Amino acid sequence: MNADAAVIVFARAPLPGRAKTRLVPKLGAWGAARLQARLTERAVQTAIAARCGPVELHGTPRAAHPFFRQLQNNFGIAVQGQSGGDLGERMHHALRAALRSHRYALLIGVDAPELRASDLRRALRLLRSGCDVVIAPAEDGGYALIGCRRARRPVFERVGWGGNEVYGQTVERLVRLRLRWRALRMVWDVDRPTDVERLGQRRQFLTSGAS
Repeated sequence: MNADAAVIVFARAPLPGRAKTRLVPKLGAWGAARLQARLTERAVQTAIAARCGPVELHGTPRAAHPFFRQLQNNFGIAVQGQSGGDLGERMHHALRAALRSHRYALLIGVDAPELRASDLRRALRLLRSGCDVVIAPAEDGGYALIGCRRARRPVFERVGWGGNEVYGQTVERLVRLRLRWRALRMVWDVDRPTDVERLGQRRQFLTSGAS
């Protein structure tokens, strides 16, 4: 395993009524929470399978949730809480902290089961080749992965998190800051009832580590 990079997985605890709330009308509170747990475990497996570097799970609202501790025990990964205000501040804090001890840092969420270990490996290759930032756009206008060799705060500020302009706003900041960046292939995430139906047709995304 390479020691010059860290892989961060950002995850929300699978709490009924607080996880995947937009899917509660379709799945119920407990069903949405179970899906959150499955997606989180899948993301951790993908991060480990990429073999890009040590994997850290950054959980919210608290790192001590039993589900996170279970993943720590099952997979031997580091677990810690998220620090900061909005999502952008928390991601920037996590990336900046990782870059204090690694040359590169990759951060992924858990909502994009189509994201594969090979995507993480490609992101790391691009960073090693000189890119400052690598990003994987999502079909809904967000992004599923961001990798950095330099974590610039303005990239994460004043972004409409949760909206359909997140990727576009982020690219605008990368261009304005004159950072060298590349985009990976576009992926889809699981956030709406139609996404659950789509996921049901692609069960392999939740059962394999995806090379």
